[in-house]
Amino acid sequence: MTRRRPPRRQPVCRSPTTGRARSSSRTFQSRQFETFDWKPTLKALDGQDFPESFTKGQQLAQLQNTVLKARGPFVNFKPHGESGIEVSDLFPHIATQADRLCVIRSMQTEQINHDTAHAFMNTGSIIKGRPSMGSWLLYGLGSATQELPGFIVLTSAGNYGQQPISARQWSSGVLPSRFQGIMFQSKGEAVHYIGNPAGVCQSTQRQVVEEIGRLNGYLAERQNDPEIATRIAQYEMAFRMQASVPELTDFSGETQETLDLYGVKQPGDGSFASNCLLARRLAERGVRMIQLYHRAWDHHTSIEPGMKDGAEAVDKPSAALIEDLARRGLLDDTLVLWGGEFGRTPMGQGTGRDHHILAFSVFLAGGGIRPGTTWGETDELGYRAVDKIVDVHDLHATMLALMGIDHHRLTTKFQGLDVRLTGVAGKVVKGIMA
Repeated sequence: MTRRRPPRRQPVCRSPTTGRARSSSRTFQSRQFETFDWKPTLKALDGQDFPESFTKGQQLAQLQNTVLKARGPFVNFKPHGESGIEVSDLFPHIATQADRLCVIRSMQTEQINHDTAHAFMNTGSIIKGRPSMGSWLLYGLGSATQELPGFIVLTSAGNYGQQPISARQWSSGVLPSRFQGIMFQSKGEAVHYIGNPAGVCQSTQRQVVEEIGRLNGYLAERQNDPEIATRIAQYEMAFRMQASVPELTDFSGETQETLDLYGVKQPGDGSFASNCLLARRLAERGVRMIQLYHRAWDHHTSIEPGMKDGAEAVDKPSAALIEDLARRGLLDDTLVLWGGEFGRTPMGQGTGRDHHILAFSVFLAGGGIRPGTTWGETDELGYRAVDKIVDVHDLHATMLALMGIDHHRLTTKFQGLDVRLTGVAGKVVKGIMA
């Protein structure tokens, strides 16, 4: 989730300390056939041989050289809102937000395996050491808070299909490490050892931080190492977080209506619902990038119970976050991205679906997108995006444009080259921008 500034005529990559631009992204694998891409022809073909004309010579993951059978969606879709966006029956709460969504049905990616696909979606590259999009946003826009990190990550997990993730996905890469994403614990205390040990008062702690800062300052004068400045800043941030984090995670001021809206049963219980409410509180406090991962979508088998379980966990809180941001006046300058690293096949893999790179869906809300719209189409079986195709670099370029940043100019020097989130590619999809 990213809070945005109003776009400027000539955006640059300097880091202002003001502005409200913020972004949020949630990681799911986009099982487009059970979410936002209704394919009645595929449903009618369920269980029959999948036409070879679609797949001949194509890259498949684990279905290569097997007999391919069509797998239709096991759920129905209905149009919702004045926009008539079709949403799966698995997501009745998200469906209530249809007129606030921009659904992209024509996403494509280059990577078919989890680790590289995650890296590509988050950093625009499969090369290790490249900055994540959250780090780029923090680098380009600066932080709007001095009390909390500018880029925070939360994770949760379902009961089925827990795809792997790693800290590489929120790394600052070749940018200074002060732009690194910070993972908060979703269960129990958000940050370990946030309080002082027995016998250490706040004034003593302040003296320790100041003395360490003074010593690091001497070292910085002797060595031209940006990581020393990061170390100084981290000590200062840790000191301020001793006050800000307990207040952040204290949900006692939230009304019962708000807790029920998100479906929070116990704050800090590790659930996606609790993380969504915490994400809203982070956005209110000026955190630039908030990224939520829910690991529950790698259904090579057991797609029906797995999808039902995952959808039940994320549907209500996802809709609640959008609704809550809107009613608090935060959605206009907060961009929400809901999606994953790739799609799934219209062919079955046992009782599930395999990885797929030629078509998947994501949605955006707020942050200057055109609400109540769909963008792009896939073929009649959902195998390939065929109209208004959006690749990962295009998505990144568009997100940066919504933040008021020209993706060509958001760069950093590394080994003599200008490194950027979109590499040498990326087109802004102006049609989804309000």
